[in-house]
Amino acid sequence: MKKVSLVNLAKTIRSKNAGVDHITFDIIFKDRAVYEYIKQNRLINKELIARIYGLPLERIVLFVYFDPAKAVKFTIRRSKPSGSPGETDVMGAQQYPPLFEISLMLPEDLLKSKGGDS
Repeated sequence: MKKVSLVNLAKTIRSKNAGVDHITFDIIFKDRAVYEYIKQNRLINKELIARIYGLPLERIVLFVYFDPAKAVKFTIRRSKPSGSPGETDVMGAQQYPPLFEISLMLPEDLLKSKGGDS
C-alpha cells in the first residue's frame, strides 16, 4: 500500500454554486481502476468530508459516486445564503482547497499498472 495525495489522483477538484443555499463539489478521477477501488472501499465518504470541513453530517445533503464521470460528487448546505451579509464566496468557487488535504492508501500494483504517481 502506498499513501497518495488526492491531487495526484484527480484530474479535477472543484466547487461551485448550487443555488442560494448550497455549494456542490466534484472530484473527477484520472483513472477508472483507481476510481473503482476508491468507490468499492468507500475511501472518500460523508464522514471524511464532514471531518475535513468541520461540518455536521446533516449539512452534507448529497453524496454520490457518479460512475459515468469517474467522480465523487457532494453538496453541502451553506451556513449563510449566497450573497447575504457576511457570506464570503457568492459563487462557491473557492471552497475546494480543504480537499487537497486528502491522502489515500492505495495498492502499489494498482498505481504501477495505471501509471499513478505519489
